[in-house]
Amino acid sequence: MLDERDPGAPVLPRPGPGGPAPGDGPLSERDAEAHVGRVCFTTGPPRRVGVELEWLVRDARDARRAVPPALLDAALAPLAVPGALPGGSRLTREPGGQTELSSRPAPDLATCVRDAAADCARLREVLADAGLAPVDSGLEPLRAQPRVLDHPRYRAMEDYFDRYGAAGRVMMRATASVQVCVDAGDDTDGPAGYRHRWRLAHRLGPVLVAAFANSPLWRGRPTGWRSTRQAVWGRIDPSRTRPALTGTPGRGAGDGDPRAAWTRYALDAPLLCVRRSPPAAWSAPPGRSFRSWLRAPHGERPGIADLDYHLGTLFPPVRPRGWLELRMIDAQPGDGWTVPLAVVRALLDDPAGAEAAHRATEPLTGGGPLPGPGLWLRAAHRGPSDPLLGPAVRACLTAAESVLARDPADAPLRRAVAAFAERYAARGRCPADDQLDAAARS
Repeated sequence: MLDERDPGAPVLPRPGPGGPAPGDGPLSERDAEAHVGRVCFTTGPPRRVGVELEWLVRDARDARRAVPPALLDAALAPLAVPGALPGGSRLTREPGGQTELSSRPAPDLATCVRDAAADCARLREVLADAGLAPVDSGLEPLRAQPRVLDHPRYRAMEDYFDRYGAAGRVMMRATASVQVCVDAGDDTDGPAGYRHRWRLAHRLGPVLVAAFANSPLWRGRPTGWRSTRQAVWGRIDPSRTRPALTGTPGRGAGDGDPRAAWTRYALDAPLLCVRRSPPAAWSAPPGRSFRSWLRAPHGERPGIADLDYHLGTLFPPVRPRGWLELRMIDAQPGDGWTVPLAVVRALLDDPAGAEAAHRATEPLTGGGPLPGPGLWLRAAHRGPSDPLLGPAVRACLTAAESVLARDPADAPLRRAVAAFAERYAARGRCPADDQLDAAARS
């Protein structure tokens, strides 16, 4: 289930009785496999929901002017006081100066939206007081963005991603997202079970990319993509960013156990960084996986804390962290983040919504249980104008609206989903098209 402390925190639940505990010393490969499977899928009835909201920040008067890091630091200082955010979100920063709010896990959708919206409003107030504003895009559309946080983790991350080209630095410095967090699910085989929810989250992934694509510009020009942010993610290390599909050789992807599949994915991913005492750099040896570190015959072998840190350096579009974190949605304009949050909650946590979403995404799988990797980029390229993805987007939004109509507390969100569907999906459009229209007029 979602961690009560913070759905965006890098701290994973401690292992249960009988497993290794932090501080127990070097890990065996077997204990590492058991730990990953245990902490990354914490099972229980799907009840709670959380959201992580990232924004790039611009000068409110001149969007092309760079924002001095000291100015942003000073603007956010009032929010560092305990209780400054009325909804209880956690405020953090990303390498390019992106500002992130991670909500507390909420027992229902209306509570999550109420609390996160209150914190968003407070954040906008302090930014406005400093002459700043959030960027309504999943990618900085106008100017090159420097890295403003100087931390060994981010230096090592840049070194690592530079091996794959320039996309890693763009991802770190110039992208922003909406991330929805839901409980992993229980141990049953039905819609509430973690196996079914894991598969459905991956089936929904390209639909969410297409529906909410909102990053078509880079340095003032169209890129040819509706979600350039998703395209950027597709160009960096696939061993830690590709969908963590289940399955084993000889079986269809998605037919295997998610715990086993994720454990393989995590342990076979190369090390992005290794924490060391200052002033030593955190850069990791090229090509060395966590599994190979566990098998090292000489030198210091990793412990639980090293493994937990490594898990926080994996970035697939659906990431299990005890709960499921859906990471594929571009940052939305204004309060538009409420729509993807409501859609995910309705289609994953409501049995009827889950059944409808499963039917709507069936044509996307090519006869298998999950979409192929190419569909994610197809969604990023064409959005809901794609003839295959467009009907799935419209069907999923209709299903979500139907679920939301059953609870009076969700009435404002139902109206928001309906308005979004009419404005965008029904016309084969997404928020990126508004940016493209504005760019064409300027």
